[in-house]
Amino acid sequence: MNQSEALAIVREHLTEHRYQHTIGVMETAILLARQYGADEKKAEIAAIFHDYAKFRPKEEMKQIILAEKMAPDLLQYNSELWHAPVGAFLVEKEVGIADMEILNAIKYHTSGRVGMSILEKIIYLADYIEPGRQFPEVEEVRELAKKDLQLALIKAVQNTISFLMNKNQPIFPDTFHTYNDLIANRRTLVDE
Repeated sequence: MNQSEALAIVREHLTEHRYQHTIGVMETAILLARQYGADEKKAEIAAIFHDYAKFRPKEEMKQIILAEKMAPDLLQYNSELWHAPVGAFLVEKEVGIADMEILNAIKYHTSGRVGMSILEKIIYLADYIEPGRQFPEVEEVRELAKKDLQLALIKAVQNTISFLMNKNQPIFPDTFHTYNDLIANRRTLVDE
């Protein structure tokens, strides 16, 4: 599937604003993949489809989460998280993409996870720093991403956790575990 075909499929499922965001994520993911030696085509496809389920009805997403026995506690957390694992499922079923690297990058782009692949890190970060994003901490993360993918990701996850804490929102456990894993791996790299 080429870029135009993928964008045409996803455009049917997104608002114009979210479609422009998706273009920004795609362009950012390709640049990060090139910079950090990841597969650019996989980064492109994962980025294009990362928000595929974003505007599905909550009830539909809930039914898929239950029927497919996804993370059992997912429904206890903000529904903004649901579109990532549901999106990965639907991209496989409806679009026919079976590449697990791509599907996992879609699945974990909101929460992260322990042992993230380079592609998962790139999609998470591209979603966070794409040019359309405007919030106080984003510029620092963009600058870090030019030099150190791991450090940029740590800062992005830190910012997400801080944002949720300041809003008195619950934090999905995978996000905490992601942060701890990134910090532990950073220390290992520094200690070597």
